[in-house]
Amino acid sequence: MLNIRLDEEMERKLDLIRLKKGVSKTTLVKEALDQYIQGEIQLLSAYELGKDLFGTEEGGSPDGSVNYKTEIKSRLHGKFPH
Repeated sequence: MLNIRLDEEMERKLDLIRLKKGVSKTTLVKEALDQYIQGEIQLLSAYELGKDLFGTEEGGSPDGSVNYKTEIKSRLHGKFPH
């Protein structure tokens, strides 16, 4: 739950919009917050949005993103020796 204090001017503007739209103050504030949050999310980079998902698979090499070419070459040479 969230309680906020608004100055009289903000309260008056909120009431005008609420009456025009025919919704409660709570609904109007929720809609406004949702729009704000969606705008902020769109400003995040792809990395920021997925950083909690990045990493190595369980049991994988911790430096796999750095040495992946060497790893691929050694696997290919092991499978197809020349």
